[in-house]
Order: sequence, then C-alpha cells, then structure tokens
Amino acid sequence: MKPFVTYIRVSTSQQGKSGLGIEAQRAALVRFAEAEGFDIAGEYVEVETGKGSDAIERRPQLGAALTAARKVKGSVAVAKLDRLSRDVHFISGLMAHRVPFIVAELGAEADPFMLHLYAALAEKERNLIAQRTIAALSAAKARGVKLGNPNIDDARAKAIETTIAVADRHAGNVRPVIRQIQAAGARTLREVADALNARGIATARGGKWYATSVKNVMDRTER
Repeated sequence: MKPFVTYIRVSTSQQGKSGLGIEAQRAALVRFAEAEGFDIAGEYVEVETGKGSDAIERRPQLGAALTAARKVKGSVAVAKLDRLSRDVHFISGLMAHRVPFIVAELGAEADPFMLHLYAALAEKERNLIAQRTIAALSAAKARGVKLGNPNIDDARAKAIETTIAVADRHAGNVRPVIRQIQAAGARTLREVADALNARGIATARGGKWYATSVKNVMDRTER
C-alpha cells in the first residue's frame, strides 16, 4: 500500500469556518485512505491560536509531517486544502519542499497545479469578502449608522464572553490530543504537559503547558 502521513489542523479562529474539528478531519482521512488504498504511516495534529498562523515556523507539526513523509517516501495528506492554508504564497512554499500533498476532498489525482489553482480561488474569495465588508461598513456610516458599541460595560461583557468562548473552543480542540497522550502512557498532568510542549502545541494564550493549564482544559471540557 502507498504510505502517507496525515496532517490535521484546527485553530480557535478557523474552527467555525472550516466545519472540521480534529475528529472529523481524522475520520475523513481514514475513509479516504481506505477508499484509495493508502497506508497511514503517522498522524500530526496542529492546534493554533492567534495571528500569523500561516508562517511555517509557527507550525512545527507541519514541519514534522514533512520530515516523516520524506522518511517513508510518501505524501502528506489533509482533509481540506484550507487545513494547509488559504494563501497561495504559503502553498507555493510548501511545494518547494518537494513532498507531495494530497487533499482528500479534491481526490488523489489533484496535482500541484490544481492545488495552486484552488488556493488562488480561496485567496480571491477571502479578499472579496473583506472588500464587501469594508464597503458595507462605509455605506452604513454614510447613512448615519453609528458603528461600534457606545456602551462600554456591554462591550466589556461581550469581550469577556468572547474570551471564554475562545478558551472553550481551544479546550475542545486540545482534549482529543490529551486523551491520545494519556492512551500512550502519560499518567500525570505534568507528563501530559511535557508531551503537549514536545508536540509544539501552544496553550490558548500561545504559551507553554504546565500541570495547572492541563487541568484547566480537562475541567473545562468535563463541565
């Protein structure tokens, strides 16, 4: 069977847009491997937060997936193209590593030209959405609509609510990884934290994991 390694990516900012969480991406890739005759030689999970997520140095698990694919002389497989990036320049940079990429939703026969084309279309769509949003806000302002929230207390409450929601989404993304680490033999919270740090997975605030932060995630996902 032909080998490939899977790359699964979620982030607090993109989770809702993609519609694919860790488990959904994993299931899609397993189905694809079975249907197309591939052997899954490894899995790499990236949990991102914050901006600058398209920088390769901010995505250690993608780098690890590239290295693993070279070792088995296989490919890197993702469920959807946006799990790699919506940026054409970033996609081009990945192609320079000379490791084949397979996008399950596009099929096994999608070549680098098709991947560039789909990335270009996604980038164009993103830019058009941004332009339409700016135009709509300008039109509303011209009509005398007051933009923003004049009520500071209400704005502060919404900011807190958003922060909690982001933390909840991040915890939901990381919890399956924690279960995987525990299944692999980690017994203490410190061991789980060390394993998360070794995988290059950041906390919701972009920092390192400690026993207390692991406990917070577990408590948050079990309430």
